[in-house]
Amino acid sequence: MAYDKFTVLKSTAVPLPIENVDTDQIIPARFLKATERKGFGDNLFRDWRYQDDGSPKRDFILNNPLYQGKILVGGRNFGSGSSREHAAWAIYDYGFRCVISSFFADIFKNNSMNVGILPVQVSGEFLEKIFRAIEADPHTELEVDLPSQKLTILATGEHVSFEINAYKKNNLINGYDDIDYLQAMKTEIASFAANSIYSL
Repeated sequence: MAYDKFTVLKSTAVPLPIENVDTDQIIPARFLKATERKGFGDNLFRDWRYQDDGSPKRDFILNNPLYQGKILVGGRNFGSGSSREHAAWAIYDYGFRCVISSFFADIFKNNSMNVGILPVQVSGEFLEKIFRAIEADPHTELEVDLPSQKLTILATGEHVSFEINAYKKNNLINGYDDIDYLQAMKTEIASFAANSIYSL
């Protein structure tokens, strides 16, 4: 399998209430030279996380030990800008398995699902409820139930349904990328080819 299976994730969350976070902010262009999907997490939000001398910026959320977890909660229009898939690689490599926002750029959304990250789009009102819950208690847990397509704030029981493409949902649950999906169907593909009217 290419990635971790995603079924039900229960985790605390890291809040990033900034709108229009683009892919160059997620992973600056100067870090795109590598071809393997490793090490990008070290440079996730690099210019927001570190000073020019490499020391951490104390006021950036990823440098605050109060906020931990496998869920990143972002502002509206998360992942806009260029189509670089490295942005999704960086988020996955850092340890996030789910990103929540009230709107995602389409290319970023698809790139995320291709590498095992679940993008959960909610209403602006529900997003604000999540931010308020985390602000009140950094240890607030969220539960993301992919099979049921439901997101719950466990402290209050408030929940919402979310949409996802059925094909991408199946891949995430099984830990597949597109190639894994085809390999899992190789018996069916071979049978179809053997019985095709075009076979010789």
